[in-house]
Amino acid sequence: MSDAEQGKSIGTADLQAAAARLAGRVVRTPLVHSRTLSEITGAEVWLKLENQQFVASFKERGAANKILTLSEDEAKRGVIAMSAGNHAQGVAYHAHNLGIAATIVMPKSTPFVKVSRTRKLGARVRLEGEILAEAAAFARQLAADENLVFVHPYNDPAVIAGQGTVALEMLEDQPALDCILTPVGGGGLVAGCAIAAADHTSQVEVIGVEVESYAAVVQHLAGRPVSVGGATIAEGIAVRDVGALPLAILREHGIEVVTVAERMIEKAVIQMLEIEKTVTEGAGAAALAALMSDPGRFVGRKVGLIVSGGNIDTRTLANVLMRGLVRDGRLIDLVVEISDKPGALAELACIIAELRGNIVEVQHQRLFSALSANMTEVELVIEAQDTAHGSAIVAGLEAKGVRARRRDRLVLSRD
Repeated sequence: MSDAEQGKSIGTADLQAAAARLAGRVVRTPLVHSRTLSEITGAEVWLKLENQQFVASFKERGAANKILTLSEDEAKRGVIAMSAGNHAQGVAYHAHNLGIAATIVMPKSTPFVKVSRTRKLGARVRLEGEILAEAAAFARQLAADENLVFVHPYNDPAVIAGQGTVALEMLEDQPALDCILTPVGGGGLVAGCAIAAADHTSQVEVIGVEVESYAAVVQHLAGRPVSVGGATIAEGIAVRDVGALPLAILREHGIEVVTVAERMIEKAVIQMLEIEKTVTEGAGAAALAALMSDPGRFVGRKVGLIVSGGNIDTRTLANVLMRGLVRDGRLIDLVVEISDKPGALAELACIIAELRGNIVEVQHQRLFSALSANMTEVELVIEAQDTAHGSAIVAGLEAKGVRARRRDRLVLSRD
């Protein structure tokens, strides 16, 4: 059977059967209304909090549904999966719960914390290959050598049906939704959502969201060669090889996929934390990023956003939050020229204190400077109330005869 034929063979009945299998095995996550995000965007915003699953990702659904459909012989053989993150943990967790041996192949570059978590969930972990594609090739070969059942992260009917239960729950909890925005990596989740929406009593638009640097599905749907790559905090959707089966389903249902800028992903992560007090990974914030990137399209509509996961590295989260402070003008980076004499730095600190600025970091630069030898540059990171207050601090320094220039604007212009 071709991928297109397989895609047409998956229907709402398969999603409902998956929902019955998953009952009591995965969390029926809440669909919550966000009053503040609704006010900001002009849409009626509902959040499907899949970051509240045990492994903090919707990936549990597809993995569990696939494993639960195995025959007795397949279960005895054991399962194998290739993943650098959420799918790995979903397969490991549910295989362990069902007493099925699980092997997970991860690239050698996988962060240790993800390797450790997967092992703790009971899986045998193999670190193979420098990139995901190499790990996938090894996993396929190991599956053949050891007669293991391969659990694909997205190009599998049972996995797609499991992921589609996210949208089934959303439409049961809020039947009046006009639109569902969902992150897109390999395509399993958006394909499942498309199937769920197709048989709903009213018309529901499903829109997939990719980060600009990994717009593989957009390129496939447009018939263009796939060219992706680069650093992104949305590593959960940083996928080059899209599933043929999900693509067939997207084409069948005419699903649109849009792209969002990296900086909007960062902004969405911050908004979720500051407004909703919810931690999301980069991929999990993609749907909100799309809404904020084009709010006019959704004004007055009831929009469901799938918050697909919450597994974000703590250092990455810290960097995102600090960069957000820079963008909001709440952190400014100044280079100030002062005399290289005792008390000069103290005088500068007093001026900044009078201007109600809070010095976060300070660093002298005496050697690598074109200034006179009796002068020094001081680089200051200063906390301000907002952009206007930051500008007032700079103006106040200049009024006191202190030469200062801003470096944070360079960061902002690059973004």
